[in-house]
Amino acid sequence: MPNKSSSNQDSKQILEALAKISEAVTSDKYLDDILKLIVTVTAEVMGSKICSLMLLNDKKELVVKATQSISDSYNQKPNIKLGDGLAGLVASEGKPLTSDDVREDKRYVNRDIAKKEGLYSLLCVPLRVKGEIIGVLNSYTSKPHKFSDAEIIMLNSVANQAAIVIENFRLVVETKVVKEELEARKIIERAKGILMKRRNLAEDEAYSLMRKYSMDNRKTIKEVANAIILNDEMNSIS
Repeated sequence: MPNKSSSNQDSKQILEALAKISEAVTSDKYLDDILKLIVTVTAEVMGSKICSLMLLNDKKELVVKATQSISDSYNQKPNIKLGDGLAGLVASEGKPLTSDDVREDKRYVNRDIAKKEGLYSLLCVPLRVKGEIIGVLNSYTSKPHKFSDAEIIMLNSVANQAAIVIENFRLVVETKVVKEELEARKIIERAKGILMKRRNLAEDEAYSLMRKYSMDNRKTIKEVANAIILNDEMNSIS
């Protein structure tokens, strides 16, 4: 039977870690800082030699995005293709995987780095957003270790929190981009109206003139539009 005090301690550690991570999720820190805090807290609670968060890029490769490790060889390790290695399998299948010894496990693609860094056992869980796998969260030990159910639950919970952070950040960025595009469109439309009125141009002629000026002078259409509006306002003052 499992030791009751040990089980209670595991639960306490999970709650403490999730509390810290939840606090980070609602903070106004930048995404990179939040992810770094998440892996640092997780490493402390899990007793990890290295804890790392990897995200899939446009090429469907896993890239290290956050780790508490100061090792250049690990932090700069090659990207892992979807389906390759343990992390690639987790990202492909969406299920947690463990390895008793990554230095000898043929499924692990960076065994040379594992030996150099003194890495031993690994627990890897998927990061999921709205049913889609976006990356993985890894926890390595420096000596042989059998990961308990509580530890798997813990890392899965952290992965869920990290996924929320990443999704919220993506939504904020998308909202900001859309807002900036709408604002730029309004400015350009106003500038076109000024040119159409001043020079008796059709709408497409006014836009072509602005576009040519932007290309010739290596300025954005928005910068050109702002200059036209400013010039019109200055003329109205005088």
